[in-house]
Amino acid sequence: MLTSRANHFARLLFFKTAMTTQEKQKILAALQIGQLAEAEQLARFQLKHQQGDEDVLFLLALSLQQQQKFQEALPVYAELARLFPGSSLHVGNHATALRDAGALEEAEETYRVSLRLDPTNTEQMLNLGMLQLQQHHFVEARETLLDAFAIEPQTASIRIHAARACAACRDDQRVDELLRPWRSWLPLEPEEQFELATLQLMLGDANSVQALLEDLLMRAPSHLQAQLLLASVYERINKLDLAEAKLKEIEVGQHASDDTVRIEIAHQRASLAVRKGDIAAARTWLERAGPRNPDDYTHYFMLAGACDKLGDLPGALRALESAHALQTKEMRVVVPDRFTADTPVIPTAVGRVTAQDYGAWPTLSAPDASHSPVFIVGFPRSGTTLLEQMLDAHPKLQSMDERPFFNVLVDRLDNHEFQFPRDMHKLDQRDCDELRKAYVSMVCTKVPRRWDTQLVDKNPLNMLWLPMIHRLFPKAKIILALRHPCDVLLSNYMQNFRSTVLAMACESLPQLARAYVAAMECWLDHVEVFKPDVFVSRYEELVADTVGQTRKIAEFLGLEDASAMLNFDQHARDKGYIATPSYTQVIVPVNRKGLDRWVRYREALAPALPILQPMLDHWGYSVGTPA
Repeated sequence: MLTSRANHFARLLFFKTAMTTQEKQKILAALQIGQLAEAEQLARFQLKHQQGDEDVLFLLALSLQQQQKFQEALPVYAELARLFPGSSLHVGNHATALRDAGALEEAEETYRVSLRLDPTNTEQMLNLGMLQLQQHHFVEARETLLDAFAIEPQTASIRIHAARACAACRDDQRVDELLRPWRSWLPLEPEEQFELATLQLMLGDANSVQALLEDLLMRAPSHLQAQLLLASVYERINKLDLAEAKLKEIEVGQHASDDTVRIEIAHQRASLAVRKGDIAAARTWLERAGPRNPDDYTHYFMLAGACDKLGDLPGALRALESAHALQTKEMRVVVPDRFTADTPVIPTAVGRVTAQDYGAWPTLSAPDASHSPVFIVGFPRSGTTLLEQMLDAHPKLQSMDERPFFNVLVDRLDNHEFQFPRDMHKLDQRDCDELRKAYVSMVCTKVPRRWDTQLVDKNPLNMLWLPMIHRLFPKAKIILALRHPCDVLLSNYMQNFRSTVLAMACESLPQLARAYVAAMECWLDHVEVFKPDVFVSRYEELVADTVGQTRKIAEFLGLEDASAMLNFDQHARDKGYIATPSYTQVIVPVNRKGLDRWVRYREALAPALPILQPMLDHWGYSVGTPA
């Protein structure tokens, strides 16, 4: 049902004060103590004597709905809406009954009628928005629920469901803003707390998710979805024994034979098998279970990974083709404007600051290198996470899971008709000071800042935001992670990205090659203009000579001792949750498994190679000739 149990009892409290007859009070009392069949019987008897009585009809409908007798409740709610057509409450309840009965399009139109009667009825906005989510009308749901939020910005349930709609649209920054006060809402109704936990996991706050779910299960131990999610979270934070124990607990429960539960358990079993190195078992789990639903592209990404590790290249490519087709189908719903013919593959890479433009920038004061973040950039899957974990292991450095802070800063400027990067010359000293303050403030919301350390900001595609980085932190040290472009393409093609830009770039290998070249050309153009302090870290060299390369990185950053960086894998394991696709790779020592993987896929990569050739030449990488 769309309306919450709390809302039902709020209505009952209203009717308790409004109903004066003893017969109505008996029906109400039966509902309040959960004797739903008794309430239904009493209401039907009363209607024999008081046909068309608003209160009794409502109590009958509510008793039927709570018994999940949706087809029987529907005509009663319809009768109430017919008798009282000016009541937003009754029309909205009729819409909910239609939705419960599966008449979704009629339900949507009826909710709109209810809102025309009362445009500020946030409960009906909430119901409409959730119905739109069910229909996969994600953009419309976001608009509806944000309208409700604008009317009642303090209501936790509205903020949570609006965040859910924003998450469906991959608008993670808005999700973060909506959920920021979440600690003040606790405890929540079980379903809302579960939804909050799901959203927090998407944002990367796994420790909070664990606490939310464990608290929920203390109050509602039979909440099956919370149990399943908690098992998944245990695996993500490297508590594999707890994950295994939780799955066993679910398997012996009364719902273990349910197909949905069985399939989810199989997928989690597959994840655990991968962690244990039993890839064949993981593939078996996945193939026996099949996808969770017709749109489950995550299943195919997992299956592709297992096939790849087992050396079944055709199987991996088939699974990836299915995964990207389904993901692209979703993107067409979520970001339809990105599918126009003239949309660039990497929109942020289009704009350029020329040397002439840069000469028009005013001279401003800014922090020196020691008081600026260290930036790790590079096309995704180039080794940025490995570098981040190495630096974070050093006691004088502190990193955080990657966040799109510069995207957010530029979005704020866009509200003032600022065009990036064309209008960079308009930023004066006050503007830059305020932007730096906003940057630090955002950092502090994501990581407990240790002020005796230097911040490490790892976000691969910050390479596209070099004009803003240079404007705010012109003396900053920047590490560019570089890896054989073919290995980068293959690794990206195998990833399930939340970022709409990356998900769409990975639709095909030629498309991905164009994205790589566009991003790299943007970076190289701006490096030529700004001449920032950059250290190029080649993944191949870092793997081949970890001690020597970490020493060079330490010297570049002005650190005397690089030895702590060599213990990055233990440091990463101690951290628990790492919000990156490579979370299972950075908790083990450096190895050569990621080198030259692309060679096995040379035939599949062939259409992308001519597109990549300029960057292969620039960075000195070869594709050789087939053996």
